[in-house]
Amino acid sequence: MLKAKILFVGPCESGKTVLANFLTESSDITEYSPTQGVRILEFENPHVTSNNKGTGCEFELWDCGGDPKFESCWPALMKDAHGVVIVFNADIPSHRKEMEMWYSCFVQQQSLQDTQCMLIAHHKPGSGDDKGSLSLSPPLNKLKLVHSNLEDDPEEIRMEFIKYLKSIINSMSESRDREEMSIMT
Repeated sequence: MLKAKILFVGPCESGKTVLANFLTESSDITEYSPTQGVRILEFENPHVTSNNKGTGCEFELWDCGGDPKFESCWPALMKDAHGVVIVFNADIPSHRKEMEMWYSCFVQQQSLQDTQCMLIAHHKPGSGDDKGSLSLSPPLNKLKLVHSNLEDDPEEIRMEFIKYLKSIINSMSESRDREEMSIMT
């Protein structure tokens, strides 16, 4: 059974924990409490199997605290990660500026492919859902960008996340198959 490690990173108060709980069908947290370091959620998704073989997949979603005081922990969090989801609050201008730093640290420095990264512009309840005005600079504009609003359209983000998990598992399966072939030849 394949096991994938996915990091949820981004600035403080961007909605990482709320999204992580929703996407893994974990408990709801009603009041804001900053994540201290990391929170690891383990889950399976029946819609995601490896390479159509029907083999199940396990996931670890690492909900990483966005406070820079945890930066010294980041190398340990990044170790053996298969994917990175950068979550930001699209309504806070400073979050948009910080995204390049998160991308550089968690994607580029780890030599992950852009396909292993996803951006989520999270819209908090009552903030409106302005999907049209978000322009990103390179290299962020090449990444998959999904808007989430758990109040208006929760299933859209769930379906996009399942597609993302499938792409991560397919990438892992292909890599494992290549490794097996190189051992046999």
